[in-house]
Amino acid sequence: MANNEATGAVDRATDSPLFEKAARAGHVVSGLLHLLIAYIIFRIAFGSGGNADQSGALATVTDKPGGKLVLWIAAVAFVAMALWRIAEMIIGPHPSEPDSGQDNSSDKSELFDRAKAAGLAILYFAFAYSAVQFAVGSGKSSGKQNAGLSAKLMENTAGKALLIVVGLIIIAIGGYHVYKGVTKKFLEDLKTSGSSVVTPLGVAGYTAKGLVLVGAGILVIVATINSDPSKATGIDGAVKTLGEAPFGQFLLVLAGLGIAAYGLYCFAMARYARM
Repeated sequence: MANNEATGAVDRATDSPLFEKAARAGHVVSGLLHLLIAYIIFRIAFGSGGNADQSGALATVTDKPGGKLVLWIAAVAFVAMALWRIAEMIIGPHPSEPDSGQDNSSDKSELFDRAKAAGLAILYFAFAYSAVQFAVGSGKSSGKQNAGLSAKLMENTAGKALLIVVGLIIIAIGGYHVYKGVTKKFLEDLKTSGSSVVTPLGVAGYTAKGLVLVGAGILVIVATINSDPSKATGIDGAVKTLGEAPFGQFLLVLAGLGIAAYGLYCFAMARYARM
């Protein structure tokens, strides 16, 4: 009975237009962050410094007039999106749609959707926490934090095994992004069948972001094998390693364009995403 009451309360909450708009704002903020990351990648490609990850993007916002207010707004939007994902975890995907409770998908597909919603909820809560940290002046480089945590885990065999598992998970997530981009599966997440603008942005964005994530996962595994935590810095490390490759500048420009495409696609999701 209690479970049914909780599910009913969540179902009613997702009927709120205000809640849905707040959650959609999370896509807008995500889009802006990806555009800032793309900007940082371009700067790295042409010889300037910066951290090409979420912390670098948030630090860029902090330094601008009114930046702290923007960060607080971003945190609220991320929390709203996280709560929406929790609702999807409880009552299934797209809870605002009238037929959301009549999904004919298989049990495995439904379990995957709920697990994905749970993972995204954790991710958006983490984004919100980072935004708050930068807003109050205590934000830190996520790359340095990742390297520090990796160094501690590399001190024993169990920790190294965990890092390898994490690396494999990141590779799997990246591979899923590439799959969604190449096969245009992302269109299933939209209320529209795509367009001459939205579809190319989705293909390029998902594919580029996926490849960067795959690179980050590989670096985690290689760093663990070589006991070199300085290489396990996440997306920033993957981007900078890409820049050290032959034709690195050209590859960085391509990566920046792809991440920018994903950022623009996020704006399309803010309007057209099924929720």
